[in-house]
Amino acid sequence: MKRVIYAGSEFVTGDDIAAALMGCGQALAEAGEAEAVTVPTRELDGSVGEVTVLIGPASQMVARDADSDDDELVDEVAVARLNAVQRRLRPVAVIDLPPSHDDWDDEI
Repeated sequence: MKRVIYAGSEFVTGDDIAAALMGCGQALAEAGEAEAVTVPTRELDGSVGEVTVLIGPASQMVARDADSDDDELVDEVAVARLNAVQRRLRPVAVIDLPPSHDDWDDEI
């Protein structure tokens, strides 16, 4: 679990969620954009809640290990949503290369 400190507030979330949030913040900062994102949180009573944060170019966020007896908070949908922001801001071109000569059959 990670404790995320942001804008004078703190919340606890899962390791993968925190990593995706930090990556999303970095991508938004590089693009000079801001976006409100919702992140699942582990509440003090052990229940699952959520927080919405506005992250962008001036965001300063810290994630550190959190002492917790609760189970790791896992939310694949939230991680996918945060990663989608990163992919949108960092498009990657895919190039199909021709087969290498090593694949050619020499027995023609």
